[in-house]
Amino acid sequence: QVQLVESGGGLVQAGGSLRLSCAASGPSFSSHTMAWFRQAPGKEREFVATISWLGRTTLYADSVKGRFFISRDNAKNTVYLQMNSVTPEDTAVYYCAARTGGVRTTGDYDYWGQGTQVTVSS
Repeated sequence: QVQLVESGGGLVQAGGSLRLSCAASGPSFSSHTMAWFRQAPGKEREFVATISWLGRTTLYADSVKGRFFISRDNAKNTVYLQMNSVTPEDTAVYYCAARTGGVRTTGDYDYWGQGTQVTVSS
């Protein structure tokens, strides 16, 4: 079983940057597709970005394309989300997720972290 722990959330001003990390424990992290989702208050959880197990394939939600970048370090069992040019609309709880299959933009991931809060002030 894969366990995921997010970190790096906090308060940031609009236009600023933040890097989220997700540390994974358990077997075969490097064989898992990883992703970030987010959920804003009063809204449904939405896809943000995903990366294949070798990092060769990445997909992004249109709302973050060109501003957010997902990466992974399989030697450190960690996946990252670099968030640039953030806006108040990026305020949400950000969740890390893992699955054993290929990349998906839907929520059918096998493992989920507890989430980290990101708040963007205007």
